[in-house]
Amino acid sequence: MRCPYCSSPDTQVKDSRPAEDNSAIRRRRVCPDCGGRFTTFERVQLRELVVVKKSGRRAPFDRDKLMRSVEIALRKRPVDPERVERMVNGIVRQLENSGEPEVESARIGELVIEGLRALDPVAYVRFASVYRDFREARDFNTLIDELESAGAWQTDAAPEKKL
Repeated sequence: MRCPYCSSPDTQVKDSRPAEDNSAIRRRRVCPDCGGRFTTFERVQLRELVVVKKSGRRAPFDRDKLMRSVEIALRKRPVDPERVERMVNGIVRQLENSGEPEVESARIGELVIEGLRALDPVAYVRFASVYRDFREARDFNTLIDELESAGAWQTDAAPEKKL
């Protein structure tokens, strides 16, 4: 691991322990050249996954890309980052435990939609509108009607006062 301060390739591990959610290993490192101290988080990867796109093209699975897309859907929403991390870890675990070396991008999208539906209805609608390629306003209405009928849509607006 390269030092982030001086780019020395020879850093030393001073302490190693599981991260709080046990999804990674937290390592405290020190650079013998500049004396800089920093922390890294290393994730255990069960298997190399390949994503099969709609076009048939194959690309290596990228957890960071998955996290970025979820964070975009959740932008400016009051959701605890720890819950987001748990959701993404759960999706990755499901994919790795499937036993298949290749996973279709549609499967990943459906797992994200399921996770966001449970996490935040606004983020769910945002992600679904892009993932399902909404073309008209009625597509949003249909999705929101589904959420309302399932009891997942909650408004925080206070009831109007009668004068």
